[in-house]
Amino acid sequence: MSEFEQNGLGTLDWVLILAPYRKDASYTAALLHEHKIAARAASQADLPDFLAAHPGVLVVTHEALNSDTTGVIACFLRDQPNWSEIPIVVLVDRTAPRSTIQATLSREWPRSRLLFYQRPVAALELISGIQSALLARHRQREFRDYLARESELRLELDHRVKNILASVLSIFDMTRRGATTIEDLSNDFRGRLTALSNVHSAVFLAGGEEVPLDDVADSTLSPYRSEEPTRISIEGPRVLVRREAATTLALCIHELATNAIKYGALSRPEGRISLRWDLSAPSNPDLMFSWTEMGGPAVVEPSRAGYGTRYIRSALAGLFTTSPDLAFDRSGFRCSVRGPLSRVSLKH
Repeated sequence: MSEFEQNGLGTLDWVLILAPYRKDASYTAALLHEHKIAARAASQADLPDFLAAHPGVLVVTHEALNSDTTGVIACFLRDQPNWSEIPIVVLVDRTAPRSTIQATLSREWPRSRLLFYQRPVAALELISGIQSALLARHRQREFRDYLARESELRLELDHRVKNILASVLSIFDMTRRGATTIEDLSNDFRGRLTALSNVHSAVFLAGGEEVPLDDVADSTLSPYRSEEPTRISIEGPRVLVRREAATTLALCIHELATNAIKYGALSRPEGRISLRWDLSAPSNPDLMFSWTEMGGPAVVEPSRAGYGTRYIRSALAGLFTTSPDLAFDRSGFRCSVRGPLSRVSLKH
């Protein structure tokens, strides 16, 4: 923590006083403190350090306006960020050449908002003017924060769009390699894009970087659960998964459902599917994920793994760091995998 933070002086929230003669500096600081306004007095020597701490308002008496002081302040004003415009309160004596001082400072300090007060100035008038100036600085700070958020959001949007496009290209390439006809390519590609779209919608609705796993499963399998009673059961505790993990799991669930429609349980009216997940010991839990088919045609292990099977093996192994178990049991296909919950969730 800096010296200024230790003294309760936050960025743009305090007043810097430059008044070298008599007790002007201590009097002004005491007056501001009485009205709950943080203030510090600076000498010409330590003025650069105080300016670097970003005061909200600068109060300067005309006696302090020598060439060295105006030069230091001019450099500070020149280097201000675009959102910043520090108000400078100039206290001038009745006998001082105010018009000359004003013309000189306007020329030397083009990026400043000059507020002139003639001494002796009423305390309430000065306090009111400084409070208004600090309020203006507060608005500037809000604008600064808004610009920072906008910049961060643009970078995040750029990153996510690139990731989505990379996913789409990858899906297309893998679909193209496994397709034998244009119709197969079109149907499979459309289905995978729909699964990708559904999981992105679920993440958006969740409003964060994680999404409930049951939302991922529901959104991906909803096209296949329109019948009553449903032939696909989904069950598991509430688990939040990262955006990238949600995308991977959604695409794997989509591939499992597609294979079940073509060759497995969903190809028969009596077929059923159970999608389950669970957690092991709470101290360092594993996530156990399983897909079980029942009531479909007799299962025969294919002589050559298709795109869906290859993708499921590769994607789940990459996500959980352990290879999934794909069992082509005669009574029904099963897919299960187990791995550290920390691989898919930010909270662990």
